Amino acid sequence: MLPLIILVFVLLIASGLSVLKVIRDKQKYNALFNTPAPDQWLRVLKNSFPTIQKLTDEQRKRLFGFMQVFLKKTTFEGCGGLELTEAMRITVAAQACLLLIGRNAPVYPKLKTVILYPHTYQSGKKGVFGGDNGHNSRLGESWDCGVVVLAWNSVLGGARNMEDGQNVTFHEFTHQLDQEDGEADGAPILEERSAYSAWARVFNREYKQLVDKTNRGQRSTMDEYGATNPAEFFAVATETFFEKPRQMKQKHPELYAELQRYYHMDPTLWK
Repeated sequence: MLPLIILVFVLLIASGLSVLKVIRDKQKYNALFNTPAPDQWLRVLKNSFPTIQKLTDEQRKRLFGFMQVFLKKTTFEGCGGLELTEAMRITVAAQACLLLIGRNAPVYPKLKTVILYPHTYQSGKKGVFGGDNGHNSRLGESWDCGVVVLAWNSVLGGARNMEDGQNVTFHEFTHQLDQEDGEADGAPILEERSAYSAWARVFNREYKQLVDKTNRGQRSTMDEYGATNPAEFFAVATETFFEKPRQMKQKHPELYAELQRYYHMDPTLWK
């Protein structure tokens, strides 16, 4: 009997310590979130990510709060001869965190590392979404082990041009959101269980329509890469939502509404 009592006692202590750690972590991140952003951030982003100027004061404040947490918890690594700068870290963080500012959600809980290459790189890794083991030229990848890989020239180009419907940072961090439930399937964690049926209905229909248009060689508001599979469709749809919101809202109103509910934002209202 004594060993059992000791075991229960040890488990209770461990459970209590775990709860205390969660509380301390939350307090730490709340403090980070509310820490004023360095003046340098706005100066950098006005040049590298002009969208910062379209946000409301409250949205910009939340963006900087999420960035504080993101930059504290995420390791950056430069590869392919790239020398990392603070401006690079700020530019990546701003785009990644823009996806979060309307939501009360953790800051990419599985993310550990962002790897930056100077430009398009060769990858021999078989990705989460399939592909062969041969070397492929890539602009970005999202791994389910908490790693995002990006080509810096594409990151900067996408940040400065927010009207072409293509943004590799949005794309790969949408995959991170998708992977939070353990599966890359185009269905992220939604706030309410009842929301999944509408999400599945709208996304499945829109995905099939894009596949059909792509097979017929017809153009769409969304990039044809979204026809690859449902996970890529979610990522491409997110790029379009933030970069071509008016076109998407007009031509794909139900899809736009689902994304608006998920991100708690309406980019058509930006300045």
